[in-house]
Amino acid sequence: MLIVVNARVVTPHQVLDPGWVAVEEGRIAGVGRGDPPARSGAVLHDLGGRFVLPGFIDLHMHGGGGAQITTDDQEEILTAVAFHRRHGTTSTLASLVTDQIDRMAASVSAIAEIIRSGDTSRGRIVGVHLEGPFLNPAKKGSHHAEHLLAPDRAALRHLLTAGDGTVRVVTLAPELPGGMDLLREVTEAGVIAAVGHTEADYDQARDAFASGARLATHLFNAMRHFHHRDPGPAGAALADENVVCELINDGVHVHDEAVRMAMSAAGSDRVAFVTDATPAAGMTSGRYHLGPVPVFADEGTVKLSDGTLAGSTLTMDATVRHAVRDIGISIVDAAIAAATTPAHLLGISDRTGAIQPGKDADLVVLDGALRVSAVMAGGEVVHGSLTAA
Repeated sequence: MLIVVNARVVTPHQVLDPGWVAVEEGRIAGVGRGDPPARSGAVLHDLGGRFVLPGFIDLHMHGGGGAQITTDDQEEILTAVAFHRRHGTTSTLASLVTDQIDRMAASVSAIAEIIRSGDTSRGRIVGVHLEGPFLNPAKKGSHHAEHLLAPDRAALRHLLTAGDGTVRVVTLAPELPGGMDLLREVTEAGVIAAVGHTEADYDQARDAFASGARLATHLFNAMRHFHHRDPGPAGAALADENVVCELINDGVHVHDEAVRMAMSAAGSDRVAFVTDATPAAGMTSGRYHLGPVPVFADEGTVKLSDGTLAGSTLTMDATVRHAVRDIGISIVDAAIAAATTPAHLLGISDRTGAIQPGKDADLVVLDGALRVSAVMAGGEVVHGSLTAA
């Protein structure tokens, strides 16, 4: 048994300070305040007051460390996953951007093979997120216009078949002709329908959520703007207690005050911090590819040649750090938005997403500046050290 002690342990309800977490056979065996009960043979690690948070779960990651997800190159996919694990992401969806349909299917198949292999030595992929191709061209963002498709059941089935049960989320624009029928097919397949890259007005978005969509893709971005006479998809999502709202909390995609408003309106149990990260995450400024589209990173932002935002260089530890230090969100709520809420949405909260006995020992240790000093996945330290600096 391994026990971390003298830590600030962030649970879904409070910070245990000082607190301890016991880990045995890959799972959390106990959590408490003060000193742990004596355990014969236990190895204690004094964290010197560092924070312990649940491992982060990213619903929306396209790449990182120079590698991208929209490819059939499994090594490249795993390179991106491993990069984000070093920043505390212990579970991730592998998010594809729009490409030619057969290339998308090949990417989905490659990711599905990784998942079926059970090899999590470089990180855990918990499913595929299809961000496209069923998006509104007027809100395409960085997606390749020529590869966008009108809602097409045959194309959807082609992608779902390639995933063999691993596709977990499909983002679509419900206002397109056939969009609502496609949404229903997505949900009937047991997949989470997400509303995004959309010109839907409030009523159309509300109907989409009432018909089973449960996620708003990167709230406020690539969707009809919020207006007091038409709150649009953002207003519909925030008002619906069954909908989780993604937020790219990097200080660029969403104003800090808008993040505060969203957190106040929905609560941390309906907000999921995401990275929307591109291959430029963790890299120097320069030219990269997001699927078939060239993008340009400069001073921490990623754009198309025309200046359109095209994903981010964000990591999950950075979104938590920004939430707590710059916006004033409590570290408990930040941890919920970065781990607990995504786990509930994906149906994996029985095994991860919170520091509670019986769950997998997926943990992130942050120093006083909220920077990663260690990452534990399934009870194994996979990055950094538990030794206090």
